[in-house]
Amino acid sequence: MSSKNTNKINVPEARAAMDKFKMEAAAEMGVNLKQGYNGDLTSREAGSVGGQMVKKMIESYEKNL
Repeated sequence: MSSKNTNKINVPEARAAMDKFKMEAAAEMGVNLKQGYNGDLTSREAGSVGGQMVKKMIESYEKNL
């Protein structure tokens, strides 16, 4: 079974900003995220980064209402 990455950014120019945002969220959570492959992270660590990103996006949206 081959794995296929289906995560696509709708605006390709936003990739750098999303990568920066991900690194900031990881730093806030104390997760040692690096550029490239991060297969040494646990599911909990990886999930906490994504959760932190969503939390910050929701806070930003609510602030701008």
